Amino acid sequence: MKILYTIALLLGSIFSINAQVITWSPQFPTDASSITITMDPTKGNAGLSGFSGTVYMHWGVITSASTSAGDWRYVNTTWASTTAPTATFIGSKWLRTLTNPRAYFGVPANETILAVALLFRNADGSKVQKNADGSDMYIPIYPAGSTNIIINNPPVIPSFPVSNEAITAAAGQTITIGAKASSNTGTLNLYFNGNKFAGPVTGTDVISGSVTATTGEHVFIAETVEGGISYYDTLYHYNPIANNIAELPAGVDEGINYSADCTSATLVLYAPNKSNAMVIGDFSGSEWRPKPAFQMNRTSNGIYYWKTITGLTPGVEYAYQYIVDNSIYIADPFSQKVLDPWNDKYIPSNIYPNLKAYPTNSSVTAGKNGYVSVLQSCETGYNWQKTDFVRPPKTNLIIYETLIRDWADSANNRSYQNLIDSFEYFKKLGINAIELMPIGEFSGNESWGYNPTFYCAVDKAYGTKNKLKEFIDKCHQNGMAVILDVVYNQMDAGAIPQGKLYWDAVNNRTAANSPWFNPVATHPYNVFNDLNHLSTATQYLVKRSINYFLTEMKFDGFRFDLAKGFSQNVTNEGTVENYDQQRVDNLNRYYDYVQTVSPGAYVILEFLGQQRAEEQAYANKGYLLWAKNNYNANQATQGWSGAGANTSGLAWNSSEAAFSVPAAVGYMESHDEERLMARNLATGNTAGSNPKSFTQAVKQMGAAAAVFLTVPGPKMIWQFGERAYDVSITFGGSNVANKPARWSYMNDPARLNLYNTYSKLCSLRTENTALFSNTTFSYDLWDNGTGMYKQVKIEDPNSLGKKMVAIANFDPFPQTRTINFQTTGAWYNYVSNGTGSGINGATDAAFNLAGTSQSITLQPGEFHVYLNQQPKYIFTGNGNWTTATNWTNNVVPPNPLPYGSEIIINPTNNADECILNLGVQQVISQGAKITVEKNKKFRLPTNLIIQ
Repeated sequence: MKILYTIALLLGSIFSINAQVITWSPQFPTDASSITITMDPTKGNAGLSGFSGTVYMHWGVITSASTSAGDWRYVNTTWASTTAPTATFIGSKWLRTLTNPRAYFGVPANETILAVALLFRNADGSKVQKNADGSDMYIPIYPAGSTNIIINNPPVIPSFPVSNEAITAAAGQTITIGAKASSNTGTLNLYFNGNKFAGPVTGTDVISGSVTATTGEHVFIAETVEGGISYYDTLYHYNPIANNIAELPAGVDEGINYSADCTSATLVLYAPNKSNAMVIGDFSGSEWRPKPAFQMNRTSNGIYYWKTITGLTPGVEYAYQYIVDNSIYIADPFSQKVLDPWNDKYIPSNIYPNLKAYPTNSSVTAGKNGYVSVLQSCETGYNWQKTDFVRPPKTNLIIYETLIRDWADSANNRSYQNLIDSFEYFKKLGINAIELMPIGEFSGNESWGYNPTFYCAVDKAYGTKNKLKEFIDKCHQNGMAVILDVVYNQMDAGAIPQGKLYWDAVNNRTAANSPWFNPVATHPYNVFNDLNHLSTATQYLVKRSINYFLTEMKFDGFRFDLAKGFSQNVTNEGTVENYDQQRVDNLNRYYDYVQTVSPGAYVILEFLGQQRAEEQAYANKGYLLWAKNNYNANQATQGWSGAGANTSGLAWNSSEAAFSVPAAVGYMESHDEERLMARNLATGNTAGSNPKSFTQAVKQMGAAAAVFLTVPGPKMIWQFGERAYDVSITFGGSNVANKPARWSYMNDPARLNLYNTYSKLCSLRTENTALFSNTTFSYDLWDNGTGMYKQVKIEDPNSLGKKMVAIANFDPFPQTRTINFQTTGAWYNYVSNGTGSGINGATDAAFNLAGTSQSITLQPGEFHVYLNQQPKYIFTGNGNWTTATNWTNNVVPPNPLPYGSEIIINPTNNADECILNLGVQQVISQGAKITVEKNKKFRLPTNLIIQ
């Protein structure tokens, strides 16, 4: 069954650019036939028009085991290889014969061949003959001995399944319909709206006839009768209403606009320079075919199309598509949910329960028309629990970057729910922000997400949008911000509305008249299809996405991927670094909009510039910027001395980072870099302590954390770096391939100890905001070739007087340095991987300094973070608080307990309630807190005073 669309024009000419792009003989080939294929290079996308060189075949088959039209099987040719079979030039066309497809492609007997998939190309694949819309070409394969009939005029498009070309005819003009049967032994007939207009004819396998074009909806049927049984092919004809001009209703936006009573929705489509548009869907009939009642109104300026759909049942999901210019099937660009014919079937039901099935009606069979949208009035919302969340200060963010796909080892558990279930991991780590790699709808289910397709939809591969909201809500309840990685530089345009509406099939790219895209990227880092941010259409699209994620989903900010690409100035790898005022203006336009929608929301740029002037302008505006320190940090963790191990770039005010404000989001790893631990084990220094060995490499990772997280300014951790993740970024064959989560690492004492080190350092920052907000601090992170002994010193700028010193030795040999502490008196070894404090042979965490200058020897990989105020006191027993033996390291909390301190009660018994006797009156500052571990109930002593 196929559909034919016509449009009333002043001229009655019939025009078809796709017609006869390929023909084949026999018309109804089987899997054992010898098929002669003829290609006309002037038809379809005309990719080989005028080409005189060698033409090669690229082909395979679609079988009963294929998952979609794109799932070619048994492909025996290699793209851009000159060993592929060639076509023969005959006059103005190219010819190739395929003999016995089953044998030629080696298809096993238990698979049914449904179609041969093929392309014609030049040697390097830069010129390719395809269908007019850029899709692949197919030849249907029929069961041997079967009876068939096909309407072949209007001409057949070699799609899968096959369909007919659209034709144009004015009302009152003649439409000619032709059909061909699989044999000449039947009786052939043609029908129009149930009335026979040609036939019966016998003794032939072809039939044709003509009718007069009218307005409205009509049905053509071709019939062959064999042995008293009728076999049909059906074609629907629709002639749109001319001059249906109507202005947009007041208050509507592009996309879906629901009525207050949830029984109707006004759909608005932006499609300048198009002729007509139609809505088809669950509400327009079971056949998903055009009907007069669903033709869209066109505004007088020819820019918008709109239609109000009535009779909706609140809460019910309706799938729909637009048909533009009678032939372009698209989803709604502003859909919050789309159905994917190729990938939805592989989403586990436990991740997305009750996912609406992709429509299987005739016009969308096998997904040949791509994505469809979903509308649902009065859908069930999410009941937010935390409505007064206060975001952490951006200068003290500890961001945890995570890829949901690789957070779980099982494909059945790569979901928002898995993040929720493992939330204690984040909480105990002590971070205050989570950055999700792109979760907007992207091509496929297995992706990093940098191939976006719909900017206002959450990809279903990870679960429902309400489940994502639940995760965000849980983060907010625990003081964590949630940042979304967004990809506004590019889209995967081939199958999305903006691409299909304006596509250059000849060059297989977006068309020059696209309101959104540049046909050729203006910058050297392009991936997929480059957006034009001077275009008001692009600006509107991006702003709608920003608004959706800030208001509907309650994200706390964004990380803009590939910020260098936000300019129309054409650059190369050298000039792209130059200060670009247009790029600044484009990004500032979005930054200002973010602040208008959600004041104080974070905007982080992946700019990574070599010249700092433009980044400094962004920093002054209020952005944060990625600051990569992967190479230098890794040189240090590998134990290699020299300039490469200079980690001064971890400090935002260093000459390497060169920011005048704490805007640099420092990181040692991100999704883009090789993992520190993987390189440690592969190419670490084997001298001395051997940093290449696992035991020493983990120590080096702890030392790196000590000087990384103690430097003030925002920081970012890539997932699992806190447990010495050593699976190479190239695992699986590419950077973007799936990586195992390796949760078993948490059973390794060395890795668990590293996790705990990260936890203590993150907690130190989040619980001492004033200390780590100080813009005056000192550090020595340079290596002068005599050893890699690094240090960081900061102090609280207010009167509380908290001070910190962090030291670490990355050298494969012991190193001694003189460390100048800020003050004498009591100090505490907050966290380390050494024995005791390292001060004058002290074995306890607490020690006293008679002088500020101390000579400290550190073993390879040894580190210490010292505080002049003990922030945590851990009680591990059950009884009297004044009993020193019940306290970790025998350090009893001072009385009164200082500001910023914490008493952690970690009972050793299994009782439901922890009852503690203070023995003496304990005074606790309002800036301190008591935490009870292991979910125990705690009976507050009566002699506890908080002041």
